[in-house]
Amino acid sequence: MSRVLVAMSGGVDSSVAAAILRDEGHDVTGVTLRLWGGESDSGCCSVADVEDARRVAAQLGIPHYVFNFGDEFDAEVVNPYVESYAAGRTPNPCVDCNTKMKWGRLLDRTMAMGFDAMATGHHARLRLDETGTRLCRGVDSAKDQSYVLARLQAIQLVNTLLPVGELTKSEVRNEAERLDLRTAQKAESMDVCFIKRGGRRTFLSDRIEEQGGALVTTTGEVVGEHAGVSAFTVGQRRGLGVALGERRFVVDVDASTATVTIGEREDLLCDVSAIRDVKFVDDSISFGTDVLVQVRAHGVAARATFEEGAIHWVEAQPRVAAGQVVAMYRDDVVLGSGIAR
Repeated sequence: MSRVLVAMSGGVDSSVAAAILRDEGHDVTGVTLRLWGGESDSGCCSVADVEDARRVAAQLGIPHYVFNFGDEFDAEVVNPYVESYAAGRTPNPCVDCNTKMKWGRLLDRTMAMGFDAMATGHHARLRLDETGTRLCRGVDSAKDQSYVLARLQAIQLVNTLLPVGELTKSEVRNEAERLDLRTAQKAESMDVCFIKRGGRRTFLSDRIEEQGGALVTTTGEVVGEHAGVSAFTVGQRRGLGVALGERRFVVDVDASTATVTIGEREDLLCDVSAIRDVKFVDDSISFGTDVLVQVRAHGVAARATFEEGAIHWVEAQPRVAAGQVVAMYRDDVVLGSGIAR
């Protein structure tokens, strides 16, 4: 039996993760992170979510605590999110939260308190082989969350448990129903937890002094104006504020000149995507390695070759917005990741 601290967000996945570990005989304690003190209706930061986690812990007969990491969350997730949009990049706040809050602050606290492991309700799997700990996709491909964990490294995963990664979402809900957990049919959180649904523009405009600029075509023709680059991301086709007869997409955002370039679908395609800050889950992979690459949380992986500072696509792919995580896989194993430039 080991002592396990389970991060309980107030959702069904972490509720069932705690139940599984309890039933396996572990000494389980639940903890909920209080991260965001502002308005929230779309994630795991509301007062209702904390209460759901507390009541599930009571149902399971395990202790439950609340850790307030609000200041750290502001500094390491919220502020970088705002700064990224101001600079014309598209950030991954959930990735940052996992890396810096859960497998940063919380993992450190877990070890300092004498627990043997930290557990979460992520749909991903950990596999131990002769070379070490492998991070793998969850069994349920539709709910797989390995992408948002792709910035983690093996040293952070050694003391990690991911109990629901071997289950489909329907199996998770069935288990919650069997145990009569109050979160059994709770809806999933789909948006950034610290922004109200549909409120991104307001959230950013309250925090960024923006400079208006030009909307231009790939040939340099000015076709409109905009109020600030934070409203745009590469690949976007809605809300451009221009009507040119055919669908147009954002193909580039230049914050230094406040210029947003739009073009046709073909203008989005590229053969190479530049990346920076490459991290590997365990051993590094060599340049020239064939990989599968995923650039969105639930995107389809495409074949590519990993080279120094770049991903070379086997078939041309849409440009990746600067700031996005570029996750590399071999089959269902996460090899590492970089950040799109």
